[in-house]
Amino acid sequence: MKIDHVALYCVDLEAMRNFFVQHLNAVCNHEYHNPRTGLRAYFLQFQDGGCQLEIMSRPEVAEAHNGLFDSGFIHICISVGSREQVDALTNSIHAAGFEIQSGPRITGDGYYESCILGPEGVLVELTV
Repeated sequence: MKIDHVALYCVDLEAMRNFFVQHLNAVCNHEYHNPRTGLRAYFLQFQDGGCQLEIMSRPEVAEAHNGLFDSGFIHICISVGSREQVDALTNSIHAAGFEIQSGPRITGDGYYESCILGPEGVLVELTV
């Protein structure tokens, strides 16, 4: 078995899509829109061709994050291939105005990573 995709509700669908496309080279499909429910969604595919990220928005979705220790799924981790890529992406995403939560650094369990607060407070880990 493998995970095919993970879904994320967001308030600003286009800002979320732009973050992953512009900064992490995700490839995005055409927007799906269900006029009956108001659901709008994109699937984002990353370079390795593995698990996809589905981002979705509906009129009922409201910002719910209160902090980094909310229950439920808490972050997405993207392996970028090298320490140099972690450093370069961290710097470019920070230059675009996003907050660096930590790193780049070697974690206690041996990963080289940085953690970035993306749109709507979504925590994105970049690792080797």
